[in-house]
Amino acid sequence: MIFESLDFIEKLSVNERLKHLGTKNKKPCTTKTFRSNMMLNPLRLKHINSIDNLPADMITLNLEDAIAPSRKKEALHNIALFLSHLEESNSFIIVRVNPLEEGGREEMVFLNSFSFDAVRVAKIKTRDEILEVDRLLNREIDIHISLETKEAFQNLATFGGIDRFTTANIGILDLLTSLGLPQSLVTQDNPTIQYILSKFLIDAKTAGLNPISFMFQDYKDTKEFKAWCELEKRMGFTTKACMGPLQVEIANQVFGLDAEAIKRAKHIKTVFEASALKGENGFMDELYGFIDEPIYRDALLVLK
Repeated sequence: MIFESLDFIEKLSVNERLKHLGTKNKKPCTTKTFRSNMMLNPLRLKHINSIDNLPADMITLNLEDAIAPSRKKEALHNIALFLSHLEESNSFIIVRVNPLEEGGREEMVFLNSFSFDAVRVAKIKTRDEILEVDRLLNREIDIHISLETKEAFQNLATFGGIDRFTTANIGILDLLTSLGLPQSLVTQDNPTIQYILSKFLIDAKTAGLNPISFMFQDYKDTKEFKAWCELEKRMGFTTKACMGPLQVEIANQVFGLDAEAIKRAKHIKTVFEASALKGENGFMDELYGFIDEPIYRDALLVLK
């Protein structure tokens, strides 16, 4: 917990909370394994108070669509207060700001005074907008986007080449609305949804980004959520947006390290490198059959 008690914070007005800012600078997150990305509402003080010790690999503090316009300033000041008293966290901390034209620019400039790991910008449409974000933000902060518009969906593969732009999150419901499609399409066997997820994943990888799959809204239906995770893992996703700790637990399990896959990759790396020293890059292995350079490169990817 960041604060032992929240009593004094609950009694403060929105503007008074800025008078109690701390001087802590959170250490950069060192984890490279991102299985789960849990969304938190910064108006819920109990939730934001625990961001130093949650099981989610990523935590996104949301300033966008879950926050009513009349309370966005309160949510922003809450984030500032808690971040200024945070020294370290087990999770990669992200702040999701509003679209650039709807307060996102001002929010990012304000947040430059605080230490966290990434900004996630909503409703991005063009690469030029990402370049603007790159100019606005402190250099220590990574850039993530929410892919929720038909323009970004069409052009994501061309968004690469910005060093600290690392991650794209698909907002499937907003994207469907932008495309003029009903949200009722969101079922695992729907070919349109499978195409949207496949295109998003391949285009994100083409641009050098980590694609994070969408948030499943019915947080009580853990069986359906797990089925989505398993489908997305088969597709090639490695990270899932989560709503609450139950979903985080499932995502961490499904997208966690596969012990057998690691064992296989280590063996392939060892035997291939030994064979390559002898000038032979293609050979039969008694455990895993034919091994050549593409198989070796895949093993390195697994180990990475």
